[in-house]
Amino acid sequence: MQPQAIAISGRADGSGGWIRLAWFVVLAAAVLLMQAVSAIARPESLAPLADKVSPAVVNITTSTVVEGRSGPQGIVPEGSPFEDFFREFQDRNGNGNGNRPRRSSALGSGFVISEDGFIVTNNHVIDGADEIEIEFFPGEGQPKNLVPAKVIGTDPNTDIALLKVEAPMPLKFVKFGNSDTARVGDWVVAMGNPLGQGFSVSAGIVSARNRELSGSYDDYIQTDAAINRGNSGGPLFNMDGDVVGVNTAILSPNGGSIGIGFSMASNVVVKVVEQLKEFGETRRGWLGVKIQDVDADLAEAMGLDKANGALVTDVPDGPAKDGGVLAGDVIVSFDGTDVKDTRGLVRQVGNAEVGKTVRVVVYREGKTETLRITLGRREDAERGPSGDGGSGEAPGSTEKELLGLSVGVLTDQMRAELNVAEDVQGLAVLSVDETSEAWEKGLRAGDVITEAGQQKVAAISDLEARVSEAKKAGRKSLLLLVRRGGEPRFVALNLTQ
Repeated sequence: MQPQAIAISGRADGSGGWIRLAWFVVLAAAVLLMQAVSAIARPESLAPLADKVSPAVVNITTSTVVEGRSGPQGIVPEGSPFEDFFREFQDRNGNGNGNRPRRSSALGSGFVISEDGFIVTNNHVIDGADEIEIEFFPGEGQPKNLVPAKVIGTDPNTDIALLKVEAPMPLKFVKFGNSDTARVGDWVVAMGNPLGQGFSVSAGIVSARNRELSGSYDDYIQTDAAINRGNSGGPLFNMDGDVVGVNTAILSPNGGSIGIGFSMASNVVVKVVEQLKEFGETRRGWLGVKIQDVDADLAEAMGLDKANGALVTDVPDGPAKDGGVLAGDVIVSFDGTDVKDTRGLVRQVGNAEVGKTVRVVVYREGKTETLRITLGRREDAERGPSGDGGSGEAPGSTEKELLGLSVGVLTDQMRAELNVAEDVQGLAVLSVDETSEAWEKGLRAGDVITEAGQQKVAAISDLEARVSEAKKAGRKSLLLLVRRGGEPRFVALNLTQ
């Protein structure tokens, strides 16, 4: 774009002339700057970008053999007097072969990441498929026919799958960009095969970052670029033509795009793809703790300056237990990086190398302590049993009302009713005042309090002593470790109510 010419009139032989000249120079510079900003903010066309990257975008067709249904299922209720009538109607119209297996097909998208044929898509696109075929969108030097693909590996946790095709020529491919540099408001382009209509391009902006849908490792980029069924597994490009996300999900009341789509961030995908390529499966680090977030009440009850970190509620057999982590510890740093919350810790541990010895800093009884822990593998831990701990036997039965709770020592009958192991000490919650803070924070009859003030409780006197000690220490709340159905969590209750 040519800069506009600005006419300058008048003489420059006096002070007024020099001022006018300077003013016109500033004005000209401002006009040029606005033109440059406008050109950057609104590209004239996305066609050059589409031409550049589209040869690497593919259509994925999957087929699966499914069992036929016997009888008129879905038409009338099973056992209905009309069932025989509808079965005869189906038979007369050639629909009586309901038991015969049939082949079902589905469509999705993907993209090539190497010239030797590795392709990334969503796991849900190919999950359960018997046959997978790749169709390359029209482009010079790309295969013209459907090419069969094999599955190298899948990761349901991030909904990523890695495929491989054998092509007679080097394939055109795209590379991953750094999704952490994507800012809200940046232009992005989604490509794929929406609704089976063939190659399609849609543009929008990054609407939000770090979205979490349902998984522990979620890190989604939200975009208003149109994403529909069939776009799953396709790439989300930045303006440099780098992949910053894998289009995975939409939020919609009717199944169509309403401008809220989610793409798994490329920095998550890259790590998964590297492991699938090398091992055919993921290998995530495993610490071996049950954790919960630290809220303001918990932070105050434990003497923490800030509500950061991950509070350990239980330590089953595993790396953390071997390394000295205790229930009630707050993990504030992992492998040299501060821990903000439980979600952050899960991702930090998952991204760590299996077998690596890391430094874990915990806050315990008013001071920090550094532990060295050798990480296990999460996938192995998920396939095996995990332990749960406690010791001692519960004494006889008494009842007391404290902190809006009516509590009693565990009896054998209570243990059987609440499914509490014999080696677990604690107080059973018999009832909860529905006007109390305890009720508001989710405590219910049947819960078991095993610790108060980060010390074990086995008798009513233990809980009373913890309440008294906390008040003398000037604490506004008391930290309780509560178990429900074997699952532990910490709750801080106000002592001033």
